[in-house]
Amino acid sequence: MSNQASERAARIRMMIFDVDGVLTDGSLHYGPEGEVIKTFNVLDGHGIKLLQQSGVATAIISARKSTLVEKRAKDLGIIHVRQGVHDKRTAFEQLLGETGIAAEACGFIGDDVIDLPILLRVGFAASVPNGHPEVKKRVHYVTRATGGNGAARELCDFILQSQGNYEAALAPYLA
Repeated sequence: MSNQASERAARIRMMIFDVDGVLTDGSLHYGPEGEVIKTFNVLDGHGIKLLQQSGVATAIISARKSTLVEKRAKDLGIIHVRQGVHDKRTAFEQLLGETGIAAEACGFIGDDVIDLPILLRVGFAASVPNGHPEVKKRVHYVTRATGGNGAARELCDFILQSQGNYEAALAPYLA
């Protein structure tokens, strides 16, 4: 799986992330006023920034809508954000039209069956180990880290390595 996954990851120009269960652990914490609180991992965020710096565009497509996701995306410089979309296929098609990037040049990481319409179209499909079994058996790569616990960083590092950009991404920190 890893060799084919690496070849596929080497060709992507845009990586798209689901949020709940991927960038978070999937838990929804409700505050006293009914607001939802999400926890994001800083390692994941830095991995996304390194991926962007290497020239890979990033995007978010999520079924839930949250101002916290808008804030996190802005902090990370993720321009393409689609939230509150239960028809992820349509959101994906719109994103392709907006960016001009072909589906085969995209990667997507998701964890549940609602993500399958995108996972089955992209050139590089990934999931997390705690993802739904129907998803995990249809992707090219399953992270070792769980959602919200470094899965996105692991994936970003894998893409950087597959594209031959990992050492260059680390170079500023090793000088």
